[in-house]
Amino acid sequence: MVAQRSFDSFKIRGQGGDVPTTPELEQALRGAALRVTRPRLAVLAALRGHAHATTDEVLGLVREQHPEVSHQAVYDVLRALTATGLVRRIEPQGSVSRYELRVGDNHHHLVCRSCGVIADVDCSVGAAPCLAPYEDHGFVVDEAEVIYWGLCRACAAPTVLPTLENPAERGTR
Repeated sequence: MVAQRSFDSFKIRGQGGDVPTTPELEQALRGAALRVTRPRLAVLAALRGHAHATTDEVLGLVREQHPEVSHQAVYDVLRALTATGLVRRIEPQGSVSRYELRVGDNHHHLVCRSCGVIADVDCSVGAAPCLAPYEDHGFVVDEAEVIYWGLCRACAAPTVLPTLENPAERGTR
């Protein structure tokens, strides 16, 4: 089992949330017994402003500041950060892996079936795990991953159709 670590001084909550500074990122790496390296800091910096980013998105963001960082280096960094619990990987069915800094707080995700946008949603129960299996078969359950599926507001909005009363809306006169 991976010990969950998090940035104790902040939580990433999307826009308006507190954002970790570079010294906080360095401290988090050291706290996870990882060396502070330019690629690790660059990946963490990329994720602090881009929740639910794919590996390719992280690579693009990293290369904006550090064009020498390889694709393999980003994969290796994401693997190490996930293994130490500094980063969370989510894998919605039918989608590539996505990464976020919001760890250890028992939140879940909403995924749009149409456009694929992902939103964080706090657990309504609070403490982890928020769900318990009917039978645990001897497991010590410490987490339940919940993904809600549906349509985001933009995709669920009804399509506006032209009306018969206004021929200009039909494109004919």
